[in-house]
Amino acid sequence: MGNLCTCFSPKTPVKTKKPTKRLQGNSQTAPHSSSRWTRVRSTRKDTHDALIHEQALAAAILFRQHQQQNGSDSGSFPFDRSISLRYPNGSGSKKTQLPRSSSSRARSLTDPLLQPHQLVNRDIKLDDLDTNHFVLVHGGGFGAWCWYKTIALLEEGGFKVTAIDLAGSGIHSFETNGITSLSQYVKPLTDFLDKLADGEKTILVGHDFGGACISYAMELFPRKVSKAIYVAAAMLTNGQSTLDMFSQKAGSSDLMQQAQTFVYANGNNHPPTAINLDKSLLRDLLFNQSPGKDVALASVSMRPIPFAPVLEKLNLSDLKYGTVRRFYIETPEDNAIPITLQESMINSSPPEKVFRLKGADHSPFFSKPQALHKLLVEILKIPAT
Repeated sequence: MGNLCTCFSPKTPVKTKKPTKRLQGNSQTAPHSSSRWTRVRSTRKDTHDALIHEQALAAAILFRQHQQQNGSDSGSFPFDRSISLRYPNGSGSKKTQLPRSSSSRARSLTDPLLQPHQLVNRDIKLDDLDTNHFVLVHGGGFGAWCWYKTIALLEEGGFKVTAIDLAGSGIHSFETNGITSLSQYVKPLTDFLDKLADGEKTILVGHDFGGACISYAMELFPRKVSKAIYVAAAMLTNGQSTLDMFSQKAGSSDLMQQAQTFVYANGNNHPPTAINLDKSLLRDLLFNQSPGKDVALASVSMRPIPFAPVLEKLNLSDLKYGTVRRFYIETPEDNAIPITLQESMINSSPPEKVFRLKGADHSPFFSKPQALHKLLVEILKIPAT
């Protein structure tokens, strides 16, 4: 959804009726693709069996999603897994630098899976936690499918995981061009939280535009959210829209301008209804540090981004949204939401703690799944102050 930041500058419609950009898939590394991509290719010896195992895992999770689609109005589905530890508690203010934590893992394109003896979360007593339930909320254009590595890792540790397909995303059947409000787009998430038993809490994890979505949900259900984790996400202030925040960097990236195309499903005389992305530019824009097989998965799974929700201003109060503990995970190699924009959001509304995920692109669930997983569990373990 970081790609939305340039769509906020009005463009002269060049489409006739219901124009959409025809996307050209390209899962191979092009000669002029990111030099960083070739420079950081992993030198680890990945065995053939490990590759087959990971591909099978992705296929199994996607198949499981389709199995649970029938009979599910919310578009969500449960899961379960995990690892990690360390760290002192801290808080920040605008006058003092926010406490930060960076992954010490060396830069690697694949961030290979840990061995059983490395699963440091084995000392965690789940019964002692406020909650062990992660709710994963994808960004614009993505779907619950993008979390497949995170789901697998968290379930391994015995954690409960629910990955949400927002309206018109992933395998959710709603037509993207028909989404006219943020509440409609976030309905699968708010329906899920509404059905939780009284006293049951969750940890919301929002990526990209999913950050604005979890903020919206926190205002409605503050007592059902123990912590909120923003991963390269839109973390807005009261009265802001995603358009307001991302328009600060409008026009700063030619790549973003090249990648996006407006969809005018209601005709050129009406506002855009959605945004499409050029698949041939996805790697450089969203996945410049991610494995090629994940880029290929995204190229066949991403859907248009509904436009109306990004225009809507959030109503966030101190009595509700303000009572939920917030954490931010920065992605310094991000070409979609640049680190400068992430810092701007953090400074405007300082969270309790900021983490920096070294070597992560805009999609750390692909480029740095192990390091991201460790930070999620680390944040889970932070005690109440």
